[in-house]
Amino acid sequence: MKDAARDPLAAVNPLALCLAAVLYSAPLLTSVDVVSGATALGISLVLLSSCGIAPLTIVKRTWPLLLAAPLSGLSMLLYADPGGTVHLTWWLVTVSDNSIELALAITVRVLAIGVPTLVALVGIDPTRLADALAQIARLPSRFVLGALAAVRLAGVLTADHRSLARARRARGLGDARSLTGWLSLAFALLVTAVRRGTMLATAMDARAFGSGERTWARASHLGRRDALVVAAALCVALAAVGLAAATGTYRLVGAGGGA
Repeated sequence: MKDAARDPLAAVNPLALCLAAVLYSAPLLTSVDVVSGATALGISLVLLSSCGIAPLTIVKRTWPLLLAAPLSGLSMLLYADPGGTVHLTWWLVTVSDNSIELALAITVRVLAIGVPTLVALVGIDPTRLADALAQIARLPSRFVLGALAAVRLAGVLTADHRSLARARRARGLGDARSLTGWLSLAFALLVTAVRRGTMLATAMDARAFGSGERTWARASHLGRRDALVVAAALCVALAAVGLAAATGTYRLVGAGGGA
């Protein structure tokens, strides 16, 4: 489990974080406007910072999104339905007032939804999440433990890939950088993963995983802190959408040339 001193969100139940992410994202997905996205993003960053999460940590967890968000806005800028004054026209590209507005709105909305969600969910411990899903959400323990085992073994694929590549190179079986070598290596990696999964399934069945009622080493429960996180996430999203509606910038998705 993550140390709460290093990650303040580690003290929050993973199931509460997932629920908060859903309740936070759902209202923001209904509108394409700058006001709601900017408001939600600003409040979220303030709350995350007040919880002790450093700006560098936020950047480390969300840097792929920070690179992808401008690209999503660029597609809207070039190919959205024209509206208002047309500033540039070239082949399929049309840049107009409407496309500029949509590009800004989409970029901000992607950041507003993605940044807080990634910061909250990237650090979740899979074991704690599995405990919460089985004990609180009442999902079948056999399914939960199987998924947890798969997640835990996902990191082994990197070591397997490195070992197989070295072994093939030592035996002169081809260059993994070529298409043929890459496909051959991928097939070998798939076979290794299937074999390991089969052995794990057999071991779990031998130990009676999923047969009858089971006990749990770590109790998972929801508390006041979890309720506060869920309520805060919902309030931020509703406040952002409400402000957009009050200022007249609320733009329903799919309406008026929206995304």
